Amino acid sequence: MVRFASRQNERDKKQLKEYFITLVNSYYNTNNPQPSMSNYHIKHLEEYYQVYRKSVREPENFWEEIAEEHFVWRKKWNKVLSWDFTKPEVKWFEGAQLNITENCIDRHLATRGDKRAILFEPNNPDEPAEHITYKQLYARVNKFANVLKAQGVKKGDRVCVYVPMIPELAIALLACARIGAIHNVVFAGFSATALSTRINDSDCKMVITSDGSYRGAKTIDLKGIVDEALESCESVETVLVVKRINLEVTMKAGRDKWLQPLLDEASPEGNAEVMNAEDPLFILYTSGSTGMPKGMVHTTAGYMVYTAFSFKNAFQYKETDVYWCTADIGWITGHSYIVYGPLANGATTVMFEGVPHYPDFGRFWQIVEKHKVNQFYTAPTAIRALAKQGLEMVEKYDLSSLKVLGSVGEPINEEAWHWYNDNIGKKKSPIIDSWWQTETGGIMICPIPYVTPTKPTYATLPFPGIQPCLMDESGEELKGNQVEGRLCIKFPWPSMARTIWGNHQRYKDTYFSAYENKYFTGDGALRDEVGYYRITGRVDDVIIVSGHNLGTAPIEDAVNEHPAVSESAIVGFPHDVKGNALYGYVILKDAGETRNHDNLRKEINQIITEHIGPIAKLDKIQFTEGLPKTRSGKIMRRILRKIAHDDTSNLGDTSTLLNPEVVDSIIEGAKEFRNTNW
Repeated sequence: MVRFASRQNERDKKQLKEYFITLVNSYYNTNNPQPSMSNYHIKHLEEYYQVYRKSVREPENFWEEIAEEHFVWRKKWNKVLSWDFTKPEVKWFEGAQLNITENCIDRHLATRGDKRAILFEPNNPDEPAEHITYKQLYARVNKFANVLKAQGVKKGDRVCVYVPMIPELAIALLACARIGAIHNVVFAGFSATALSTRINDSDCKMVITSDGSYRGAKTIDLKGIVDEALESCESVETVLVVKRINLEVTMKAGRDKWLQPLLDEASPEGNAEVMNAEDPLFILYTSGSTGMPKGMVHTTAGYMVYTAFSFKNAFQYKETDVYWCTADIGWITGHSYIVYGPLANGATTVMFEGVPHYPDFGRFWQIVEKHKVNQFYTAPTAIRALAKQGLEMVEKYDLSSLKVLGSVGEPINEEAWHWYNDNIGKKKSPIIDSWWQTETGGIMICPIPYVTPTKPTYATLPFPGIQPCLMDESGEELKGNQVEGRLCIKFPWPSMARTIWGNHQRYKDTYFSAYENKYFTGDGALRDEVGYYRITGRVDDVIIVSGHNLGTAPIEDAVNEHPAVSESAIVGFPHDVKGNALYGYVILKDAGETRNHDNLRKEINQIITEHIGPIAKLDKIQFTEGLPKTRSGKIMRRILRKIAHDDTSNLGDTSTLLNPEVVDSIIEGAKEFRNTNW
C-alpha cells in the first residue's frame, strides 16, 4: 500500500481507494463513456485522467482547444505544432498573432476593471499596502510602454530590468511585452559582475533600475551596482531610475534619467504591438552550476497558454481568491506565477518586497492574515527556516483563509512537508510539491489540489500535455512502475524554452544530446508503485561508491531525520579504496549545538545504515552554520564538491548566492576539520 501522509482523514482514504479504481478503469479502459469535462480547469481525479489521456493522444487538438477557448488572438494559427528534437526546433501556434498583455490586462477591463490585479506589500509592515486594479494597471503599463518608446526602445530590443520587488518591476515587464521589447530580468541582489555578464550577453539597449532597495533592516545601493556594471557594457544607451529609498545617487548626464517625471508626462493610452506566436517574450539566465550562465529564451504564445493553464490548475484558483507566491520576479517562478500566469487568469497576485524574518519570523503569516491569502507558494528553504523558529510566530496569526500550499525550487524533505502540512495548512490545505525548471517555463509535475492525493516528498503526476519518461544509463527507457532513472520529457510542451540566446548549439548539447529525441532535464527521478514521481536530485548528485550508484537525496533525507539536524548536503570526494566516498555538510538545530559532535556523527551514520544500508555511510561529516544556496533555494553542490576535494582555487562568482558569506565559513571549517580528523 502506498504510504500517503501519515495523518490522513477518512475523506482522503476514500479518495485513495477511488484513485486506484480510477487508475485501473479510467486510464486503461478507453471504451468507457466520458462525462462532460473542462480541459482547462480540472476538478476531480477521474477528470484528470481523462484530460491527461486526451492531452498525450491528441496533443495538438488538446492545446488548440485550450488556446482557442481561453485567450484572445489578433490572428489564428496556421499550425498548432511543428517540432524536431534533433535540431532542436519547436514551434507552437505558428502563424498566430497576439500580444500577451492584451490577455493579461485589456481583456479583463470590461468585467474585472475594478478588481485588484496586484497587491503590493512593502518591506516595512508600517507602510501601507498598495492595491492596483486592472484599470490602474492598464494605465500604468501604457504610460511605462510610452516612456520606453520615447527613449528609443523598439520591438526586438533587449531591456535589462534590475529592480527590487516593487510594482514597477512587474509593470516594467508588461511594458516591455506591450511594445515587443524582450525583457531580461536580473535579480536585484546579484553583483555588478553578474549583472554586466547578462547585459553584455544579451546586448541590452536599456537598463531599468532603482536608486536602491530595502532588504529587511538593510538598504542596498542598486544604482551604484548598476554604475559599476556599466563600466564594461557598451550597448546600454539609457538607464531609467525608479525612486524607492530616496538615496543620493550619481546620475550620468545623457544616460541616466529618473523614471517618474517621464511617466508623469506619458499618455495612459496605447496600442499593444502585434507579436508573432514565436517572437521572443523574454530572456532569463539560469545561474548554471558551471560556466557562463545560460540565457533561456521564452517565446510568446506557447508560454502564455501553458503558464495560464498550469496556474489555474496547480492552485485551483477561483475568481475571488488572493494568491501569493513569495518568490522574486527575478526568477522564472516570479515570471510565470507572479506576473503572467495569474494575470492571464484575471487573478489578484501579491508582490512582497521584504524577507521572511523582518521585522520577525512571523512576517509571512502576518501577511497571510492581513490579506486573507488563499494560495501560498514558497520554497522549502523558507519553510525549514521558519520551522526552526518553533510555532510561537505561527500561532499568533489566523491562517484559516489558506486553501492551497505550494512548494517550489527544490524537492521538499519529509520533515518540512509535515511541518508545513500540520502547522500552516492545519491538515486541510493540500501541498503541491511542484517540479519544473527555468527551461520548462511552467510547472511540469505536481499534484492538483483537491484532485490528486498527495504523498510527502513526491511531485506525484505530470500535468496534462507533459510526457515524462525515465531513462537508464544505456539510453533505454524504463517502463512500468517502481523504477528509478534519469528524467526526460519525450514530447514538446508549449512553454518550453526555444533556445539559449546566441548559442543554439549549447542548447542542443545541454538538453537534447544525452538521449535521442528527448529533452533531458538533468534530474534523476523514481516512479513508485502507482506511477507517482519523486525527484531525487541532479544526476551529477549520483555518486558511485564501491561500484554502487548512490543518489544523495535519500541519504540526505535519512540524515535530516536525526532530531538534532536541521539540514544537510552530501557530495562525493576521491577515496583511495572506494573510488569515491561521501562527505556530509550538516547544519544542526540549536539543540544539537551543545551535543558531542563525535557522538552525533555516529548517530547520523547509524540512521543512514538503518534507512539505506552501511554502503551509504558518510566518511566525513562537517558541521556548518549554513549551506551555499542560489537565490531560488538550490544548494550549490559544485562549491561543496570543490571544498570536499580541497580545491578552492576557482569557485566562480559566489556573489550571486543567497548567502555568499557562508562559503568562507565552510572553507575554514573544512581546514579545521582536516587538521583534526584526516
